[in-house]
Amino acid sequence: MVSGDPSAVGDLQGFFHIRILIGLVTGLSVTRILTGLARFVQHPDQSRVYLPHLVWAGFLLLYVFHFWWAEFGLLAVTRWQFEDFLFIIFYAALIFVTAALLFPDQLMGHSGYEAYFTSRRVWFYGLLLAILIVDLADTRFKGVAHFQSLGWPYAVRQILLMALAVAGLMTRRPGAHLGFAGAAFLVEIWWIFTRYRFLE
Repeated sequence: MVSGDPSAVGDLQGFFHIRILIGLVTGLSVTRILTGLARFVQHPDQSRVYLPHLVWAGFLLLYVFHFWWAEFGLLAVTRWQFEDFLFIIFYAALIFVTAALLFPDQLMGHSGYEAYFTSRRVWFYGLLLAILIVDLADTRFKGVAHFQSLGWPYAVRQILLMALAVAGLMTRRPGAHLGFAGAAFLVEIWWIFTRYRFLE
């Protein structure tokens, strides 16, 4: 990025300005998931639990927290331009849309979350795959040094999660989806404790 570009802003100024809006969008995702989970307690008869859906919701909540923590790496970006800002907000918005898909305002036309999740399976796994692809670009955006510092564990994490998303697109078996969700949750926990226990 050219330092004389009037559309660019300095590193700390850009980082803190953009982090505020990322926090707002991320907060909406967290609110959506937690509100959805609270419905199972508030209205147990109206909102029957479907285990694969519930585990995927737990995974996405963990992913949102991890996303917010990992975005501290944006501090390494030395210059910000408007298209960079749009890209990061797009990433955060993509996560929110996925959260909203998991927990719609109403379950009209569906007997419960099992029927709903099954009917939205392709959308959910498609969005998950998109999130993982955008995550690759986001990681590279933070700089070559940052990307290389993640090493082979990052590659393993991305490959495994993408494989689970593709597998989810290809099968309808409920037991398989529970396995996919559980595996994704464990992969994300492994990755967080491998790399992101401390801010760097």
